[in-house]
Amino acid sequence: MLDVAPPKYPHEVLAVVLRVRDGRLEVLLWRRAEKPYAARWALPGGALGAHERLGTAIARHLADKVDVREIAHLEQLETRSDPRRDPRGRVLATAYLGVVPSDAEPSLPQDTAWHAVDGLPPTAFDHGSLVESGRARLGAKLSYTTIGFALAPKAFTMSQLRDIYSAALGHQVSATNLQRVLLRRHVIERTDITAPPTESGGRPAAVYRFPDRSLRVTDEFPAFRPRS
Repeated sequence: MLDVAPPKYPHEVLAVVLRVRDGRLEVLLWRRAEKPYAARWALPGGALGAHERLGTAIARHLADKVDVREIAHLEQLETRSDPRRDPRGRVLATAYLGVVPSDAEPSLPQDTAWHAVDGLPPTAFDHGSLVESGRARLGAKLSYTTIGFALAPKAFTMSQLRDIYSAALGHQVSATNLQRVLLRRHVIERTDITAPPTESGGRPAAVYRFPDRSLRVTDEFPAFRPRS
């Protein structure tokens, strides 16, 4: 029997970095300058080093290429192995989901920008569908984990958190229901601070925070479903 070496293919890492800003869910993309897909928008990432772990590689590419150092949460999303995903030849890709707080202002190079997930520009390779996978993962995890801490600023009112959850989920969430669920799960806590009064007057809104800004599972059942 012949000893045939297994085929070797290039492997890249990609990041679906999401945030909520001005009531919309956005993803970080950079504009390609070279073929294939010149002038199209792509996810940040690059080649996996010969002696590099996947997590180390994606952290390196995010820091070196797009200077995103304010990611509050990063997790492996999925691996793509379609032989036709890159017209230059077979390239395996492992994608990560990254989440940035709504008040973070990472420094970006000129060829990189945030884009609304609901209105993506023309994208390269299979990156558009990877963005959809990232949005689906984030939306699902908002219902049964504490991942909301990664989207929210350190302190917030319930109306602000409601707007963040609604944008990330893609449907409206009741602030009262959101508050009830998160307080019952001991995910958020009220601070001694109140928000400044608005022009319309009324009672100053209470300010909350996530006491534990790390990911954990809180409930195995989804809690924030769209109204039927």
